[in-house]
Amino acid sequence: MKHLIAVISLTLFACGLARGAPPAVVDGLQMPAWVERYGFLQPLAPGMELRQHDVVRTGRNARVLLKLAEGSLVRLGENGQLKLSSLNEKDDGKSVFRAAFEVLRGAFRFTTDRLAKPRQRDLQVKIASISAGVRGTDLWGKAAEDRDVLCLIEGSIRVGREGAAEFEMNDPLTFYIAPRGAAPEPVQPVPLAKLAQWAQETDLAPGQGAVQRGGKWKLVLAEAPDQGPALDVYLKARTAGYGASIDFTGKAPRQRYVVSIGPIAEEAGAQALAERLAAELGITKPQVVK
Repeated sequence: MKHLIAVISLTLFACGLARGAPPAVVDGLQMPAWVERYGFLQPLAPGMELRQHDVVRTGRNARVLLKLAEGSLVRLGENGQLKLSSLNEKDDGKSVFRAAFEVLRGAFRFTTDRLAKPRQRDLQVKIASISAGVRGTDLWGKAAEDRDVLCLIEGSIRVGREGAAEFEMNDPLTFYIAPRGAAPEPVQPVPLAKLAQWAQETDLAPGQGAVQRGGKWKLVLAEAPDQGPALDVYLKARTAGYGASIDFTGKAPRQRYVVSIGPIAEEAGAQALAERLAAELGITKPQVVK
């Protein structure tokens, strides 16, 4: 029964991918991470297409890197929730790029592609209690338990908060804090050390098993002649937010079912991921291969 439920949920999820070009694609991630769509949770994997109304979720020590159709990058840190409230379903590279994101929890960063041709953008970002109309090219924010933070790295943004007047942030490397249940703090310059610390909260970290398009390594979780044991490992990993795949090789009676995660950017990261899965999920002797 659990195998049938998995097939049904994957089929419903795939139906949402059949219409038009993808407005957003998963470029890389540190697992565990999921996308919520149509009430189903599915683990993220490199190359997965996302659409408006999807909610991206991350677990402990996780990161997600998304690439939008017009080239911009969106990052989400650990224990985060990001709703893709609105996205251009089709992007011709010439019209105004429109998008709206809602950061429900965790750290977030939006960065434009410096090499892309300049174009108009209508980008709205809501970070819990803070709303921002973005005309900038680089911003960082976080919805924390005790406060919301918005940092302008480059460009300009129009900032609003419920019950307060809107204002402009035009000075790069400045930030704004809105504590829960208290008046917001004045906009102030951000120390470079603090900015570097914040950036680490959303960047893919080396040596942590980041799965990314173009990676050359993979982690084999299980290999079995029978479908049942392989499916058990596959479902255990995916339920925990690790986007495993299952492949069939060979011919009967020598067929093999192989469950793996990849592509992984670094060998050291693949080994770290193997150790984590062995400890967290009890997977026996996962193997790093190229």
